[in-house]
Amino acid sequence: MTKENQRSIPFLFKLMACLILFVGMFIVAIVFGAADTTVKDVWLALFSDVKSDSISIIREIRLPREIAAIFVGAALSVSGAIMQGLTRNPLADPGLLGLTAGANAALAVTIAFFPSANYFGIMIGCFIGAAVGAIMVFGIGAMKKGGFSPLRIVLAGAAVSAFLFAIAEGIGIYFKISKDVSMWTAGGIIGTSWGQLYAIVPFISLGILISLLLSRQLTILSLSEEVAVGLGQKTIYVKTILFIVIILLAGASVAIVGNMAFIGLMIPHIVRAIVGTDYRFIIPISAIIGAAFMLAADTLGRTINAPYETPVAAIVAIMGLPFFLFIVHKGGKAFS
Repeated sequence: MTKENQRSIPFLFKLMACLILFVGMFIVAIVFGAADTTVKDVWLALFSDVKSDSISIIREIRLPREIAAIFVGAALSVSGAIMQGLTRNPLADPGLLGLTAGANAALAVTIAFFPSANYFGIMIGCFIGAAVGAIMVFGIGAMKKGGFSPLRIVLAGAAVSAFLFAIAEGIGIYFKISKDVSMWTAGGIIGTSWGQLYAIVPFISLGILISLLLSRQLTILSLSEEVAVGLGQKTIYVKTILFIVIILLAGASVAIVGNMAFIGLMIPHIVRAIVGTDYRFIIPISAIIGAAFMLAADTLGRTINAPYETPVAAIVAIMGLPFFLFIVHKGGKAFS
C-alpha cells in the first residue's frame, strides 16, 4: 500500500475492516474443530441457557481457548510494536529479544521450587523472568558503543534466549518436571480455563490501555529521542512505563502459551503498511490484527490434522521465519 493510499482511506474505515476480519475469524475459530458444531450452536452458547454436548464444547473448551488466543495475539503484537518503536529496531520482537525465554525459564523455576504456586504465582514469575531476559539482552547490547544496532541486539537476543532455554530444560530434567514445563513451551492454548483467563486478561488489558495512552509519546520517540527531549517529553519516564508494559504483555502471554516468537515481529510491520508510522493507529490495529492472526493459527492447529493437535508455535514459526528473513534482507524497511 502506497503512502498516498494510506492517506486517502480514513482510519475509521481501516479500523472497521480490521474489526470485520477479526469477528469473522472469531466465528470460524469457534465453529470449526474436531467436533462438529454450527453457527447456531455458537449463537445458543453465547446468548442462551440451552444445554447440549456441542454447546458445552463451545462454552467450556473452545470459548476460553479462543479468548486466550485473542488476548495473546493482541499482547504479543502490541509488545512487538512498542519494542520496535522504543528501540527503533525493525527486528525487535519479545520472542527474539529474550523476553519470552526469560519468562519461560522463570516458569520452570516456579514449577520446580514452588510446586504449590497457583496460576497467579506462575504469572508473577513469568513477569520477573521477562524483565530479567530483557535486561540481559539490552545489557549485552549496551556493552559497546553503538551496541543498540539491530544486528547486535538480535544476536544478543539469540544468545540469551538459548542460554535461558537451556536453563529451563536443565531444571526440567533435574527436577523431573519436563512434562509440566513442555505444556507451555509447546506453544499451545490447549486446556485454557476460565480461571486462567480471569488471572491473565486484566494484566493484558491494562498493558494495552497504557500503551494506547502513551501512543503519541511513542510516535515521537520512534522518530528521534532528541526531538522528544526538544518537545519537553520526559523520555526516561515514558520509556520506563513502556518497558513495564512490554514485560506485562510478554509475561502474561508466556503464562498462557509459552514461547511464541515472530508474532510481535510480523504484525507491526504489516500494520505499518496499512496505517503508516503513527503509533496512535499502529497499536489498536496491531491488537486487532494480532488477535485475528492468533485465532487463525490456532484454528489451523486444531483442524489440519484433526483430531490431533498441531502446535501453534510450529505454525507461527513456519510463517514467521521466512518473514523474518525477508525483513532482514530488506533492511527492516520492507513494509514501512
